[in-house]
Amino acid sequence: MAPSEVVATALAPQKIKRPRDPRLDFFRGVGMLIILLAHIPSDGWALWIPARFGFSDATEMFVFQSGMASAIAFGSTFDRSGALMLIARIAQRIWQIFWAHIVVFIVVAAIMVVAGTRYDGVSYVDSLNLVPFIKDPGNLLVGLLTLTYVPNYFDILPMYIVILALMPVMILALKIQRFLPFALMISLWLATQFGLTRLPAEPWSDRPWFFNPFGWQLLFFTGFFLMRGSLPAPRFDRRLMALAVGVVVLTIPFAWVRFQEVHPFFQMAATRLAPSTDKTNFGPLRFVHFMALCYIAVNLVGEKGSRLRGPVVRVLTVVGQQSLAVFITGMVIAQPIGIALDHAGRTTDAEAIGNLFGFGVLIATAYLVRWFKSSPWKS
Repeated sequence: MAPSEVVATALAPQKIKRPRDPRLDFFRGVGMLIILLAHIPSDGWALWIPARFGFSDATEMFVFQSGMASAIAFGSTFDRSGALMLIARIAQRIWQIFWAHIVVFIVVAAIMVVAGTRYDGVSYVDSLNLVPFIKDPGNLLVGLLTLTYVPNYFDILPMYIVILALMPVMILALKIQRFLPFALMISLWLATQFGLTRLPAEPWSDRPWFFNPFGWQLLFFTGFFLMRGSLPAPRFDRRLMALAVGVVVLTIPFAWVRFQEVHPFFQMAATRLAPSTDKTNFGPLRFVHFMALCYIAVNLVGEKGSRLRGPVVRVLTVVGQQSLAVFITGMVIAQPIGIALDHAGRTTDAEAIGNLFGFGVLIATAYLVRWFKSSPWKS
């Protein structure tokens, strides 16, 4: 190599790939399995997911961890190439997620049509409230494409699209003033709590999106700025750990339906707490509960995930690394699994086979997508 080429190589900008955080990928993988259980209709295993014992659930895991992953993916783009390339990359991602949302809707709607009627006489189309779309697909296709028609089962990806669109604003706000993005996050969240940011979910009623992105962005950008280092991550402290454990334990009687069946006090308390645990607008107690769980989990797995070892961890890590493809697959297969359980009878064995089959499909999807992304045909 000529001296001039050596100098040119040395001066050329080097791509330094930031190592993935094993905790992020592992917990994303866990979250994908929980989300599948939550979406299989009338699944007995869903009675034992974390959402049944506390105010937060797998949705918080998905949103928070998406914020952290976005800090690695999109934050580095801004650092390396500036605001224009950041906006371009986010636009590309929004484009991908938008069409993923459309495809998932069409595929699931087709499955529901083919499935026919449930054992109780209710059509599968009606079980997802898709009858209006089947009766008037022409007008509602426009609503589907403009996100003004968002049935409840299909509401997470639209929320994610809006939150992604807010990301350049938050990053640029941080460049202007250190505390500005946090003021914007809190202002949007407060506006949501007062009903000022409702987005229409269907043209024939005033029902809003089930997940209001202007409320949920608080959690997304908390994860985003924690990963960016703009928010300091709390270190291990026995008193803080005791407080986190106390929060998680004390919420169980007000979240677990078994307690509410034992004594009316718990039912009345849960009713009074409902505005603070509201899922649509992301009530404050959901945030507190999830951050307490997060603090416990992060410290249990050791510094930088040092205790995360073994074949199960490796498999769940791969699932977490391909979370978008796995999430979409889970949304599609959850309904056929529920339909199969309706026909097979919801016995303990049938539910175990159905859920384990679902887990297997998600794991296979993750490994297949990873294989495609490695472009083996280039070797």
